[in-house]
Amino acid sequence: MKFPFEQEIILENDKALLRPLTLMDVENLLPVAKSDKTLLKYSPRQIYTEELLKENIEIMLAEKRSRTRYPFIIFDKIQNKWAGSTSFLNISETDRRIEIGSTWIGREFQKTGINRNCKYLLLSYCFEDLGVMRVEFKTDERNAASRKAIEGIGAKLEGILRSHTLMSDGYRRNTVFYSIIKEEWAELKKRFPHLLRVANF
Repeated sequence: MKFPFEQEIILENDKALLRPLTLMDVENLLPVAKSDKTLLKYSPRQIYTEELLKENIEIMLAEKRSRTRYPFIIFDKIQNKWAGSTSFLNISETDRRIEIGSTWIGREFQKTGINRNCKYLLLSYCFEDLGVMRVEFKTDERNAASRKAIEGIGAKLEGILRSHTLMSDGYRRNTVFYSIIKEEWAELKKRFPHLLRVANF
């Protein structure tokens, strides 16, 4: 697998558009980031001020330059607004493995279906364009909404790593791991037309 870090990857359907994140997107994402201080309650890094958001984006872009992450900005085509961000993470070309994560979406966009539309676009690209063999997801053990969303698209629970990640408040979270593998994608893809009509996540 050869990941096209130099390309401008644009993924879209009739509800969502994902394009590469840039530093200029601080302006686009700031209204969403500032709207709720607890939006990233279960994430290691916070974004609820302009300084924190800019720092977060700079870190993501640095990881893109080091060829371990490819971050996107999410545009909600129904509401005609910038909604949040997501990424390909921990990209292993040798192992043909990618994580989809570091996803955050503003409160007003949650439970509208935008998240599932993004996941469908990302998964399709992974399995059908890149030839990935395994897609991983991980989340805080306490984050019930995130776990439900991941399980809702058919990812399989693999286990919990204890005291895995240091949070911004000093708490060490347990991290739950999920995955979808290549052999499962064809059947899961058949379910997505129904899932995309159900505005739960």
